[in-house]
Amino acid sequence: MLKIAVPTHARDEMLDITKQVSQAVTDSGVKSGLCVVFVPHTTAAITINENADADVQRDVLVHMDKVAPYQGGDYRHNEGNSAGHIKSSLFGSSVTVPVEEGRLCLGTWQSIFFCEFDGPRQRQAWIQIQ
Repeated sequence: MLKIAVPTHARDEMLDITKQVSQAVTDSGVKSGLCVVFVPHTTAAITINENADADVQRDVLVHMDKVAPYQGGDYRHNEGNSAGHIKSSLFGSSVTVPVEEGRLCLGTWQSIFFCEFDGPRQRQAWIQIQ
């Protein structure tokens, strides 16, 4: 398993980590299989979405804040990051991408995004290629 560092710079952000994951696949030598990307944090997540227009990430984050706002929510968790826990649960902690001919099988406009919901922090993404 490969662990990559993912430094985040804002409370909420989506960082494209596709290049690092693709490099891990190349370095593994696996020609056909599966690549799992896992986030070991309870206020971060991983997702696949469009990479062509940055407004997609902006729209996702703005509307997720409507679903789980940082201010005004009826939260009991006393660390002040309940919204981050909710958002990460809605996105999920992992994605699985097929690998063929030594490359990730992503759609034309797809990228793998690390989603930060309680930053900025020093985070990790774990990559397992089978």
